[in-house]
Amino acid sequence: MSQGYENFNNTETSFRKSTLIQERIGLVSTHMYKQFLDYQHATLNTTEIFAEMIDNLKAIADSLKQSFASRGITTENIYVEHDKEKTVVVINILWHTISLTTRCNYEPQALYREGANPMFSGRIMAINGNYNELMEGIKSRNDMMAVLLDKEVASLYVPADRSQNSIFKIRHLANREFFLNSSDAPREFVLKVVETICGGGLYHEEGSRKSFNI
Repeated sequence: MSQGYENFNNTETSFRKSTLIQERIGLVSTHMYKQFLDYQHATLNTTEIFAEMIDNLKAIADSLKQSFASRGITTENIYVEHDKEKTVVVINILWHTISLTTRCNYEPQALYREGANPMFSGRIMAINGNYNELMEGIKSRNDMMAVLLDKEVASLYVPADRSQNSIFKIRHLANREFFLNSSDAPREFVLKVVETICGGGLYHEEGSRKSFNI
């Protein structure tokens, strides 16, 4: 008889454990599902904005060609190239090369915001240099991100909700957030990046001095 009670108690304990696991894992799966949906929507919005950025970069290159040609300067070193999937675009402007990429969006990620809730978003990174050359020999995501962060000029964080503003952050103003609506973001981001890179200059190399802004 006692053996029967023990079996009953074990069954009841196992049932309680199973129920507890289901409840807590249910909360985890709900949380992760929400993140997954945000990731999907943010990725779609980021892809659309990035495609518009490519068009804006082409317009910028055409405008620069006209401006330099009118001054008698050759324009063969002003061009825009992008990959077939439209995840990387490179604009060359005389001696400057700037790249934009969405290849940093390989999992759901949120932008940390001091004093505000984190914002799950896609990210478009602008980097100083040619992405394709910088990624030669890179085999892991960690190594890729290390290079991108080292060369980062600015990033645009695109939310899952298209009616919500994207957040624009410039590397040397890391604690400041600039807000751009979805209509203006593709144009204003690329213009600001081009202005930041091409509006400065390069020093002759002397120790730690490399560049300046005017």
